[in-house]
Amino acid sequence: MDSVRYDHMGTSTTIPLALKILIAGGFGAGKTTLVSALSEVRPLQTEEVLTDAGIGTDDISGVEGKSTTTVAMDFGRITINDDLQVYLFGTPGQDRFWFLWDELAFGALGAVVLADTRRLADCFPSIDYFEQRGIPFVVGVNCFDDSRRFNLETVRRALDLDPDVPMVLCDARDRQSGKMVLISLVEHVARQRGEPVPTA
Repeated sequence: MDSVRYDHMGTSTTIPLALKILIAGGFGAGKTTLVSALSEVRPLQTEEVLTDAGIGTDDISGVEGKSTTTVAMDFGRITINDDLQVYLFGTPGQDRFWFLWDELAFGALGAVVLADTRRLADCFPSIDYFEQRGIPFVVGVNCFDDSRRFNLETVRRALDLDPDVPMVLCDARDRQSGKMVLISLVEHVARQRGEPVPTA
């Protein structure tokens, strides 16, 4: 339900309902890219350059071309209509920033876990986090140009996902592809709550 606010002239304005969605996954899985592709405003990013200080701490095997990392969060916004906005929060990928996750997850409708088949094990911590807290999530298998392609059932078995967790192939660079991932999440949340599934 929308909130109503009154300005100093007594005129009422409607505050749109805001839905919060997390974009999670391992280091280099495409979280920042997905938030950037989806956001209608210039996204807030907390990217820092990887330095020699991270050697031995940051495992970049499989993503050797990556030169920056998110140290706090990414933030983007999508306006669905006058009454509804979606806020996207991209989580940091490295273990040393996990202390931020509880704050970012507070009040979230659900989450997208991006899986990179070059480093599939990196998304296990995200999956465990959401499973343990009962936060609905979907898995988006990000199709990198240089990655080997697997069918979704093969990836599902490798991740040991419950049968009801939706999985979709996606390209984090492509806005339409990202929107389909978000639609899959909203439909999943609606089914879990026993509510009518919105039509796309």
